[in-house]
Amino acid sequence: MNVAGTGMPSHLWFVVSNITGADRVVIVNVSSDDEGLGDLDTLVAADHPWLTHTSSYIRTDRALLATVASLTHGLAAQPAALIPQAPALPATLVKLQTALANSQHTKRGIKRVLVEQPTYDRPLKILRELGAQIVGLSCDEEGLDPEALEQALREGEKPAFLYLIPTFQNPSGRTLSEERRLRIVDLAREHDLLVLEDDPYGLVRFEGEPLPSLLELSGGETAYSSSFSKTIAPGLRVGWFVLPEDLAREIELTATSTYITPVLLGQATVHEFVSRGHFEPNLERVRELIGQRRDAMLAALERELPNVRTTRPEGGYFLWAELDGVDAGDLLARAEQAGVTFVKGTDFGGPADSLRLAYSFVSVDEIAEGVGRLAAALPAAV
Repeated sequence: MNVAGTGMPSHLWFVVSNITGADRVVIVNVSSDDEGLGDLDTLVAADHPWLTHTSSYIRTDRALLATVASLTHGLAAQPAALIPQAPALPATLVKLQTALANSQHTKRGIKRVLVEQPTYDRPLKILRELGAQIVGLSCDEEGLDPEALEQALREGEKPAFLYLIPTFQNPSGRTLSEERRLRIVDLAREHDLLVLEDDPYGLVRFEGEPLPSLLELSGGETAYSSSFSKTIAPGLRVGWFVLPEDLAREIELTATSTYITPVLLGQATVHEFVSRGHFEPNLERVRELIGQRRDAMLAALERELPNVRTTRPEGGYFLWAELDGVDAGDLLARAEQAGVTFVKGTDFGGPADSLRLAYSFVSVDEIAEGVGRLAAALPAAV
């Protein structure tokens, strides 16, 4: 039972007919006879905004993206600053690779990168493969500690960039407070530091008020990315960047040389889905269903493991647990024998007695059962 391990959303969140309907419209609309895809000349003549190539990248409906960003994120982004991105991992690779390659400090042989500790494991793996020197910055219940950032900026070589997930962070579920967001923006401006703000979960909020992005607070000086995979359907693997102009040009070039072109059918399906008015109703459905699962996990933890410290996220997919000295690796082996799993905190740069629990994938009843199995695998003293 993969109760607490995977960060994938449940298929129950999504109204399949809305997605397949949008997909079918995309295919039919570019066909001359409604029986299949037309040839390339038909596609180009149709001038579908999500399907037509230019010599360097795809020509997209950036005005549509700007509308989505404005309505749902509060981002006052100009369409020209918006770039659709490919599936999450290739896009993250392109983003990090480009930021490293274009840093003046990297060109002098320096690849120092600042991240939250803990942080999402995939960027950590990518950065290691790129040869980066990763510096983890301490976090607490309000997110990244600005004092830790300031100290890192004053000590050692100037970093290439700061990568962070300020809202419903993966893996902790924490959200960076507005006061700290303002301080981090000030520090970035003071030290000429590029900030890469990753925000795949920000729209999946089921309580509390949204906070301004670092992009907004910086007046567009930071780089921002988000995704439709958490709000429409995970299999579409479509998202977007909002970037400073110079970085936007470099990322387009790097993307073209890395994976040639994004998933055009997926982008076209997103375009149709949003244009037909499905996006906001679907988002409300996602928020309601995942909020129920978050509540179920918190209730189960309070009932089964009242002494275990956990975060209480106001949105997103995950929460973080600390086990007071119990090795999470040893616990994982016992838990898997009992039919339940999670991700060790050390995978994200966290301490050995920490772990990430995901409430996004399975039902409320399965969450209750899974937490019960996890509790049975722990020492009685916990």
